[in-house]
Amino acid sequence: MQPPRLKAPKGTQDFLPEQTRQWQAIERFAREMAALYGFEEIRTPIFEDTALFHRGVGETTDIVTKETYSFETRPGSSGKGRSLTLRPEGTAPVVRALLEAGRLDPPGAVEKLYYLSTPMLRFERPQKGRYHQHHQFGIEAFGIAEPEQDVECMLLQLDFYTRCGLRDLTLHLNSLGDAESKARYSAALREFFAPRVGQLSEESQRRLETNPLRILDSKDPRDVAVREGAAANLDFLSEKSQEHFARVCSLLDDAKVNYQINPSLVRGLDYYTETLWEFTAAGLGSQDAVGGGGRYDNLVETLGGKSVPGVGFGSGMERLLIALEAQGAILPDPYIRPVWVIAQSPPARDEALRLLRS
Repeated sequence: MQPPRLKAPKGTQDFLPEQTRQWQAIERFAREMAALYGFEEIRTPIFEDTALFHRGVGETTDIVTKETYSFETRPGSSGKGRSLTLRPEGTAPVVRALLEAGRLDPPGAVEKLYYLSTPMLRFERPQKGRYHQHHQFGIEAFGIAEPEQDVECMLLQLDFYTRCGLRDLTLHLNSLGDAESKARYSAALREFFAPRVGQLSEESQRRLETNPLRILDSKDPRDVAVREGAAANLDFLSEKSQEHFARVCSLLDDAKVNYQINPSLVRGLDYYTETLWEFTAAGLGSQDAVGGGGRYDNLVETLGGKSVPGVGFGSGMERLLIALEAQGAILPDPYIRPVWVIAQSPPARDEALRLLRS
């Protein structure tokens, strides 16, 4: 009796030659766009010290509290093990790598980097386009605080999707503002939701204390109903943040990029500040986001560096391929068909070998 065949773990998938050809095509487009905009590739380990994500992503975020794969190493010479975490997102590891190499230490340092087909691992409910192990194309730009850098990242992302053949794209835009703006808006949300707390989902009741902005991102029908009438975060932006966001919108207008202001667009990671954006595409149903980004001006300092502004985006490769398939886009086949040289007689073998070597 044969033993049962093993299957890939739930939330993962194999990519056979037919699928990897598609991956190779969009990877080529990603590298072309990144190079065109002056970004260079970086690769970081698949696991990091757990403290990196607790400090960088945030102690109370869903990623840290629910979704990370963490484990203890065997005891070393000190008799203690280390807590390591499989990489759930790409930005914090990139910052750690740059700080460790001292590349953000010089005054005026600028780094423009990308990572490609990088595995991210999160323990969340698998669904269409979302897996325990998924892969991202990500862009990270450090050292430039001006709105022009925000828009450059958006244009790179848009050009990448267009190069892949994706159509019917919508850019959603918002601003969380600086620390002052976020604090004022969080206080206003707590005041708004306090008398309605019993009507919120259990998850949002917890978020009310830890990060009330995340209630705006909830898909639970109870939360959607309760947050009707909540003030928009744009009303709480500081003067500096208002100017930054207005400049972003002006630059997008000049570039003739259609966008929608979406006050409910937030992020589950604590490090985001100022500009947020997300691209959606037809063909993905209700979960139609293909990638998004934002500014994170406090992250480098949080992880032990100087105050260095940053901005970037992450785009799920699996979701992009699903959207392309739904829209009927045809990716070029990068596979080069070989030419066969067949010797039909023994005397022809030597000549056939010479042809193969020529």
